Amino acid sequence: MTSRDELASILADNLNKQFSESKVAYFLDGTDITPTDIKEFVSTGSTMLDLAISNKAHGGIAVGRITEINGLESSGKSLLGAHILAETQRQGGVAVYIDTETSVSTEFLAAIGIDVNNMLYLHLETVEDVFSAIEEIVAKVRESDKDRLVAILVDSLAGATTKVELEGDFDKEGWATAKAIIISKAMRKITQMIGREKIALVFTNQLRQKLGVMFGDPWTTSGGKALPFHASTRIRLKNLGQIKDTGKNTIGMKIRAQVIKNRLGPPMRHADFDLYFETGIDDPGSWLRVLKDHKLVKNSGAWYTMDDHTGEEIKFQSKNWSEKLSDKDFKNHIYDMICDTLILKYDQSFGIDDVTVTVDEVEDV
Repeated sequence: MTSRDELASILADNLNKQFSESKVAYFLDGTDITPTDIKEFVSTGSTMLDLAISNKAHGGIAVGRITEINGLESSGKSLLGAHILAETQRQGGVAVYIDTETSVSTEFLAAIGIDVNNMLYLHLETVEDVFSAIEEIVAKVRESDKDRLVAILVDSLAGATTKVELEGDFDKEGWATAKAIIISKAMRKITQMIGREKIALVFTNQLRQKLGVMFGDPWTTSGGKALPFHASTRIRLKNLGQIKDTGKNTIGMKIRAQVIKNRLGPPMRHADFDLYFETGIDDPGSWLRVLKDHKLVKNSGAWYTMDDHTGEEIKFQSKNWSEKLSDKDFKNHIYDMICDTLILKYDQSFGIDDVTVTVDEVEDV
């Protein structure tokens, strides 16, 4: 009688011969690179959000996967997407900005670190053109330099119309569902196209309230169910409040990013960060807040004390924190502390008395 392992190997060999154009059968023992393996990540610009998504050091959104960033207006969707493009360029990659809202500020993009002179900008109006452009980009990347990282930001899916809508023929049968149908067909194709490539595809999308919903998540997104289904990660942003300077001028927002769907790590985790209109995400400030919240640093008035990477006690104020992180060894020491604190370990066991259950699936925005 054939052993279990021998039979599995025979089945794998036969299936790979049958589908000779590409390998389809794998063993998940680490010997093969499978389509499920995430080979590379792109940071969101927020260390805490990166950890919430990938649950590993130096993570972020997955390359070869689709990410959706949704939220109400003025919740920071475009700004977070722009940070992903900036991080892509820092990793030596190509940044592509597909704009359907005509709302791009080159000054802000440059302020958060994007090299606007080398960012590819496309202004497209319809979902048909958006997906056609994505297909063309993927095809050219395969031909020219398939080892080059590419990030594509579509800002936004809600802002894209359809050719039927542009014609203004609203009496034409099916115009209201045309957008969802087009997106559904395109997403099936695009998901397969980028799955084996070094391409990160990010969509921003608008939240809309469901009418008459009494329980569960009262929010939905534009464009039907295809994007929520095909996205590996969905991030929902909420504006927690305004940040003002001493003159009472609004200079930023406090943002909560909740990972409402995640195929890379545990879902339903969240990260809070400050987002300034002139400089973007204040990541160093988030680091200090985590240290304070988890009592990894002592705080007395305006002063903080903690041990540095050499074991020596240091004292500083929050305004000097970024300067402290300029020391590479100290920064790596703090990063390791944060990872040890926030990365979820899978060796924990809980009893029924150790947990609570809520009926709300997603925090109300």
